[in-house]
Amino acid sequence: MVKKTPIAVFISGRGSNMVALMEACARPDFPAEIVLVLSNKADAAGLETARKAGIKTLCVPHQEYGKDREAHERALDKAVRDSGAKLICLAGYMRVLTPWLVQQWEGKMINIHPSLLPAFPGLHTHEAALKAGAKEHGCTIHLVTDGVDEGPILAQARVPVLPGDDADTLAARVLEQEHRLYPETLRQFIEKRF
Repeated sequence: MVKKTPIAVFISGRGSNMVALMEACARPDFPAEIVLVLSNKADAAGLETARKAGIKTLCVPHQEYGKDREAHERALDKAVRDSGAKLICLAGYMRVLTPWLVQQWEGKMINIHPSLLPAFPGLHTHEAALKAGAKEHGCTIHLVTDGVDEGPILAQARVPVLPGDDADTLAARVLEQEHRLYPETLRQFIEKRF
């Protein structure tokens, strides 16, 4: 039986990458276990998915903190520390984090982004790739740093941009790669770090 590093997963929506991580963590040979799924949105469908799987969930709505982003993130940080997590995986968490939280978890927070960074940081990456006439697109897993989608790259997966692609068809092909790449990269990251 392999030692399992406790992780927290942050989501804002359906949590499809969270599900890929849950499935990986369920394997006895996978070196992580999800001890908390946290969202800033009470209606995030992924919270119910995690609850049904017996994983502790928590919603910390950012609206309750007004413009005080750091106060919101202090609540997130406390929840993660209380859970015993040693690593945070962002999986569709749609908030830009402040330097305060990023620095608390420096080297221990990873994100998945739907483009081949440094190309197309931020939102609407599939539309941007199509508009730019990119021949290939994909996803990136990177360490989180103060700059949005600027952290050191841990892994990437590529897909071709096909004639006739729209944002939805391209996104679907990229998502398949995300679900494969995130657990694989998490395993490698933990085996090197913990």
